Amino acid sequence: MIETLTEQVAETRADALPEVTIYTDGACRGNPGPGGWGALLKSGQHDRALNGFEARTTNNRMELMAAIMSLRELKRPCRVQLWTDSEYLRRGITEWIHNWVKRGWKTAGKQPVKNAELWRELLEETHRHQIEWHWIKGHSGHPGNERADQLANEAIDEARTRA
Repeated sequence: MIETLTEQVAETRADALPEVTIYTDGACRGNPGPGGWGALLKSGQHDRALNGFEARTTNNRMELMAAIMSLRELKRPCRVQLWTDSEYLRRGITEWIHNWVKRGWKTAGKQPVKNAELWRELLEETHRHQIEWHWIKGHSGHPGNERADQLANEAIDEARTRA
């Protein structure tokens, strides 16, 4: 009886969380090179576009930054559907990260995990939310993914025109 009530309370609390859909993407011109990240956050009738730039980076770092910054933008815990065209990001956060943490941020080959500082930041951001991670094929015409890609590339273009 108590277990059932506890489960019902947990479900009620989960249902009460705001629902947000996020599309993320990273872009890099050269690898490494100038890079940008973009994210589109959608909740109900509200959309929010975010992007950022780094002068010398990699595509994988920009994919991670898109996820980190979009989750950081959420001011309270949410139920999140996060869509990415990066298997590195999706598999890293859902599969690989658990073993990296157990091994002290080392790979199975005992090498340091690349971008470990960003993986740590992302892991920290995930603790506040209930997140379902989804992969979507990049450049396949999906409006959310295409917009995130556009935002990432706009960040690079804007930085280049200011330089």
